[in-house]
Amino acid sequence: MEPVERVVRHFQEELEQAKTRLLEMGGLAEENVRLAVKGMVDRDQSLIDRVLHGDTPLNSLHIEIDNRCFTLLALYQPMAADLRTIVAAFKINTDLERVGDLAVNIAEAARRYASHPPVKKLIDIPRMASIAQTMLRDSLDAFVRRDMALAQHVLNEDDRLDSLKTQIFRELLTYMLQDPSTIEPALDLILISRHLERIGDHATNVAEDVIFIISARDVRHHASDASQP
Repeated sequence: MEPVERVVRHFQEELEQAKTRLLEMGGLAEENVRLAVKGMVDRDQSLIDRVLHGDTPLNSLHIEIDNRCFTLLALYQPMAADLRTIVAAFKINTDLERVGDLAVNIAEAARRYASHPPVKKLIDIPRMASIAQTMLRDSLDAFVRRDMALAQHVLNEDDRLDSLKTQIFRELLTYMLQDPSTIEPALDLILISRHLERIGDHATNVAEDVIFIISARDVRHHASDASQP
């Protein structure tokens, strides 16, 4: 094998390893979100504690992936689409680490919420969590598969999360006005809905990075234009 071919093969292998680790990190972050919300709905302190004390693997992966990306840049000096992929991987790595932090924030709010009587039956927050988790999973699949259509689908889903967050706020405001004893736990539910919206925002960031990798276009702040030629 020619030296150039060997270098290209090694670069592609290392890049695939970085992608694999990003998928692993995304899976951990998504699972922590799921556990935090389930712990809140089921009022299960053991699940909440797992999230509160379980972010060490995510933090370790965050450092490892950054190091992998730095090494790829330093050793191979990639250009064009490969360079965009590595730059995007840096950004996606940060987004996933923040999703992990938001899962911890949800768990903290869930722990406080569990110390009060339930305000209402929880329907819309689990729905928000499901949408946010799917957006995160789809955005990472789009990254690995270089799938522009799937990335655009993630961008479109963000409006559903925003609508649910607004709906949750309005409904809980009614409870708080009617019964002051619900104010503290209702505020925690509103906070959780905001954390879930932020997770959707991070998934959207990943989808925007996918579009940047494929098309070299930055669609931040005008994501609705992403599907345009």
